[in-house]
Amino acid sequence: MATPIEIKTTVKEKYGEAAKRAASGGLAIGCCGSPSDSGCGDPITSNLYDVAEQTGLPAEAVAASLGCGNPTALAELKAGEVVLDLGSGGGIDVLLSARRVGPTGKAYGLDMTDEMLALANENKKKAGAENVEFLKGEIEHIPLPDNSVDVIISNCVVNLSGDKPRVIREAFRVLKPGGRFAVSDVVVKGDVPSDIRKSMELWIGCVAGALEEAEFRQLLTGAGFSDVDIEPTRIYKAADAKTFLAEAGLDRPGLAESIDGRFMSAFVRATKPGGAPKADCGCAPGCCN
Repeated sequence: MATPIEIKTTVKEKYGEAAKRAASGGLAIGCCGSPSDSGCGDPITSNLYDVAEQTGLPAEAVAASLGCGNPTALAELKAGEVVLDLGSGGGIDVLLSARRVGPTGKAYGLDMTDEMLALANENKKKAGAENVEFLKGEIEHIPLPDNSVDVIISNCVVNLSGDKPRVIREAFRVLKPGGRFAVSDVVVKGDVPSDIRKSMELWIGCVAGALEEAEFRQLLTGAGFSDVDIEPTRIYKAADAKTFLAEAGLDRPGLAESIDGRFMSAFVRATKPGGAPKADCGCAPGCCN
């Protein structure tokens, strides 16, 4: 198993190259090593954003999308909220969040890769987004104060961390009481063959680092979150796995079939307890507690 430092170094190198490719007008490489484009057939990255959402966004922000879901469409963002995107890349989810929270809200993006930050800030300028700020840092060490964010989103990034418990604890720390954790990520059901876990190419490709569903739930509840829910959005079959396994040199007979249906893109929700009491429900005193 690669060390956290090795994982971080490889992630920075790959996503730095993806940013350069998108900035020069090319397509980023998606989670499974295929171009991140709606026509490429990549079962993880394709068709995540509809045409209406892409309208008005810089083409480079769309090209640099390396996610496995659309957290901004599922997070139920409200006007005036403060949103933080962990591993914001080229900024597509930050820019979409900024639209939803409006001028009275704010959208932060956090990324550790200089090339992605440069691309994101250029996309921010092109989009004319004034309620957006991109921060340099690691998702294991979020550079924001305690209790400062209403919603945390992320798009296929938690699985890339070599210290996922720390990521979850940091998310809990910066969320306000009543704040929401609402991320898209790859989640696995059951055990995964050891040679897949050992493959750095698959780790960077959003697969080998995926948390097992029960482990993800345990990390969230252990950090203090409540109302944990994991909702599958795409389930990957053996046929979906064959291309990326072959690219990693793991194309022996039966391996793809052994993970049939085990990997899924999922929307992971949780809530930090506390927050303002609910509005008056119109019933007798004490009945709404």
